[in-house]
Parts: sequence; structure tokens; C-alpha cells
Amino acid sequence: MFSAAAVQKLLIVTAATLALSGCVVAIGDKTETSSESGWRKTQQFNLQTINQLALGVSSEEVRNMLGAPDFTELFQKDGQQVQVLFYRTHHRHSDGKTTKDECTPLVFKDNRLTGWGDKAYQYL
Repeated sequence: MFSAAAVQKLLIVTAATLALSGCVVAIGDKTETSSESGWRKTQQFNLQTINQLALGVSSEEVRNMLGAPDFTELFQKDGQQVQVLFYRTHHRHSDGKTTKDECTPLVFKDNRLTGWGDKAYQYL
């Protein structure tokens, strides 16, 4: 049937397999999925880019730098066209959806950046 050497090798391989099958290596206390990593990188990029903006740039220039906004608003006020672009810059809710309170508003009057952030948006 089987030689003693073959049985011994089989027992060693089986023991090693069983011993290693229970091994799990855990690093850190949280696993980050690729989708989480993606939105985190997007938020960081948006925040860094917004912090380097200068007043007076056009909405097209901003869209070229940041891409499509998460939300937009467009209306007339005091004879001026007002556009607000919202870009996600901070995490608040772990619900898989982006909301305006997770975004930084960029305010444009007649297509020129006049301010960004909550105060600029509130002054409208």
C-alpha cells in the first residue's frame, strides 16, 4: 500500500496545512475598502485645490481643476448671476451618500469666484 516514508510525509504536510490554515494577519483596527480610499483621496484633493484658489477665477477654470461639482445652484440676485458649486471636502455621515453639509460651497457672481466656505454662502 503506502510506504512508511510516504505516510510520514503526508502526515507532516497535513499537520503543516492545518497549523497554517488558522493564521490570520491583522494590521491596524480598520479595513479600508478601495471605494473608501477613493472618496478620501477625492476629498483631500478638493480641499487642497480649493485652498489654493484665488478670487476672480472663472467657474470654468475651477471645473477644469476640480471636475464636476457634487451639487450646483444658479440664480439671479441684485441683477447678478450667482452660481454656487459644492465640492465634497469633509466626511460627516457614513451612509454612502454625499450631502451638502459635507461639501465646501464656491460662490461665483457673474462667473467670477467671490468667495468660498460657509460664510461666503451665508452672505448670499
